[in-house]
Amino acid sequence: MSTAKTSLSNEDSPDAVHEFNKDVKTTIQDPESPVPPEDEYAGDFEEISTLKQGLHQRHIQMIALAGTIGTGLFLSSGRALSRSGPLGALLGYLVMGCVAGTVTLAVGEMGALVPLNGGIVRYAEYFVDPALAFANGYNVVYSYLVSIPAEIVAAAVLVQFWSDLNGAIWITIFGLLMVCTASVFVRVYGELEFGFSMLKIMLIIGINIMALVITCGGGPDHKTIGFEYWRNPGPFVQYLGIGGALGRFLGVWTSLNSALYAYSGIEVITVAAAETKCPRQAIPQAAKRVFVRILIFYVISIFMVGLVVPSNEPKLTNSSGTASQSPFVIAATLAGIKGVPSIINAVIITSAWSSGNSNMLGGTRVLVGLAMNGQAPKIFTRLNRFSVPWVAVSLYGLFMCLGYMSLSSTANTVFDWLQDLVSITTLTNWLTILVTYLRFYYGCKKQGISRNDLPWATPLQPYISWASLFMLGILLITGGYSTFIKGHWDNEGFVSSYINIPLFLIMYFGYKFICKTKIIPLEDIPIQPFIDIANRNPEPKPKPKKGLRRLNILWS
Repeated sequence: MSTAKTSLSNEDSPDAVHEFNKDVKTTIQDPESPVPPEDEYAGDFEEISTLKQGLHQRHIQMIALAGTIGTGLFLSSGRALSRSGPLGALLGYLVMGCVAGTVTLAVGEMGALVPLNGGIVRYAEYFVDPALAFANGYNVVYSYLVSIPAEIVAAAVLVQFWSDLNGAIWITIFGLLMVCTASVFVRVYGELEFGFSMLKIMLIIGINIMALVITCGGGPDHKTIGFEYWRNPGPFVQYLGIGGALGRFLGVWTSLNSALYAYSGIEVITVAAAETKCPRQAIPQAAKRVFVRILIFYVISIFMVGLVVPSNEPKLTNSSGTASQSPFVIAATLAGIKGVPSIINAVIITSAWSSGNSNMLGGTRVLVGLAMNGQAPKIFTRLNRFSVPWVAVSLYGLFMCLGYMSLSSTANTVFDWLQDLVSITTLTNWLTILVTYLRFYYGCKKQGISRNDLPWATPLQPYISWASLFMLGILLITGGYSTFIKGHWDNEGFVSSYINIPLFLIMYFGYKFICKTKIIPLEDIPIQPFIDIANRNPEPKPKPKKGLRRLNILWS
């Protein structure tokens, strides 16, 4: 590894400070001077002093929460219920919640040691192989390039719940708002996400209380439901009309895929680590609470949905894209409660916008991480006066125009197909995170580095990572299983389930062939240098919580 790596340029911000490590600067200027081992990598940390550290602990922790709450919970959870039944959907979200939590712990441990922008792109380069960083980096960039306009389209469709104006107007408005938000101080983004997260939390708490009241007979019709829908039509669904235990199992297995995509984005807590104050404290705090958040905001919500909405309700498979598709709205409608659809629709709009903002942050920082590694044009590291990578933001802003494809019925079919292709990138990204983490873990073991020497070490490793890796590997192989069942072949389903595998392999082996990269041996993985950097730059200890602040489980 060389200190001659690409550095962030700040041509639009001449007053930017580059004083992270003065002795490193001297080393870079004088290549003949002796270089301590850790200084070979300390030069990469110059971006920390270049970028504005505008994200606080409460921002990072609420961003981690906001990344897991979106249209996947408010709208798509109904699809999981209709395909799997109340118990099947609950099992799917519970199992994948454990996997998502494991992925977050793994990326959080690496992010606490190497708090640089780009997340897994940087860790894969240091701990596995630059070719893996390249392949997964563009896998994630591609995902964001298509998912951001998808969120804009979702917000525009939701607005049409009240308005008959042309969708292009709302696509333009939400797109411009998203670009403006991404182009100013990262602190502005943090505050917006903090506010959006609070709205979503309040909505989830409110609709779960509403579901509890309905099931206990407190609705306008005063009908006590209890576990009636678990008995009729039943706890499971015979998926694809296949009878017996196999049909019920396939329903549960399908719910795993639905839950996987609902949890996508949960790993974004480290992509802007260089812009986070005290990242070695903020990142672990966000990661440690992920299981509590998954339980409260996802698993309990799916359980409550299964109590108040029957799995054979026709509206669950309605593809309107508005609040009328939400199982919570269906529950309120069945119970005779008025006014709920508009409230839920308004919050889901902020949810879609919030998810788009989160994707903008993640996508631009991953692209910057690739540029820092020399795997993308250096121009993407250029910053504006707010220390934001404006060229990277501009690229994503340009691809927002894909949203206008939804205005044509023919093009909308193509756009839906692209969205399905994006879904599998979450699975590939999580697999890469776990593979990288296991290499990092066994690198520590090979080099005799105690886990107590790390800024933060996660519990139950490597067992939970191996179990999650096995589960995701099986899901990758069986993602398009339904297309192989007689009478259920679907070209779009097959391509969207498996096309990402050869594309990823082509990028990986293509980069290895062109750049002659090699998998880094365990004994050569640079772990101790990063530990030395962390020890030389200690973070101030957080103030202890007092009074009612001790009860706050959302942020520190």
